[in-house]
Amino acid sequence: MSPQAAPIRFDGQVALVTGAGHGLGRAYAENLAARGAALLVNNRRRPGDGGGSAEELAEEIRSRGGRALANGERVDSPGAGTRMVEQALEAFGRLDILICNAGLSSVRAFHRLTPVELRELVEVNLWGSLAPLHAALSPMREAGYGRILLTSSTAALFGDAGFSAYAAAKAAWIGLVPSLAAESAARGVAVNAIVPFALTRMTRRLFDQGHLPAESAEKMDPRRVADLATWLVSRGCPVNGQLLIAGGGALGRARMQASRGVALPAGASGPEAVAAEYVRLADMRGARAFESGGEFLNALVRRVLDA
Repeated sequence: MSPQAAPIRFDGQVALVTGAGHGLGRAYAENLAARGAALLVNNRRRPGDGGGSAEELAEEIRSRGGRALANGERVDSPGAGTRMVEQALEAFGRLDILICNAGLSSVRAFHRLTPVELRELVEVNLWGSLAPLHAALSPMREAGYGRILLTSSTAALFGDAGFSAYAAAKAAWIGLVPSLAAESAARGVAVNAIVPFALTRMTRRLFDQGHLPAESAEKMDPRRVADLATWLVSRGCPVNGQLLIAGGGALGRARMQASRGVALPAGASGPEAVAAEYVRLADMRGARAFESGGEFLNALVRRVLDA
């Protein structure tokens, strides 16, 4: 029997969670607060929403003896990312954890999106995370510690009709996470992305419309995803530069791979030569991952030299 792991705590740490009013973001924030973190919780305030869902969550955390403040800005508003980070630093004096969870989904074919809708999807899902990430990185690097968690999607990994713009924005983290992790590791800052799935307001229609088994809905509690997110932003977590998958207690890792491919000899040129080799070059048996783009390019060049 393995020894009992020490409880994961966040006493003395400060976390900023975007999109924390409902669903996954709320579960993340509640988990961190219950384990000692001070929170700045963000969720956009809608007309007629009173104080807003972020303020309601902050009040709940405070009523349980925790420390929390709310931010009701849209993450895609100009300057919002910087203002959120500054609010956390001014209120609590530090920022240890950033979880970018805010997102927007629209199930429409790409050609049917208006330019305004397309821009909104990209700005919320991409810039809405890039901006607070950019603002938080410098104080974390100066402090010599930070934990950053971004949110990707199965649509970004595998594609889904009707989600082209959403997938494009969420796929940004596939390249950014390992790149930024390599830049920041020496300064004590870890960067990962989570590919979550849970029953939320955004995903309920998948069960209601029969796209997923209705009986599985109750098993997709956001708190099952929050356990992975909480560990990934903890001080003792050694993971950096990875994409982790979570849903209903099912956990996994995703990564990019390249096939062994083929190297055409100098005498084989023209699109006909490419077409003749497509089956071989696309064969994923023996595919491998690479630690960096540079490692891949070195392997490619060696393959060319050996042809």
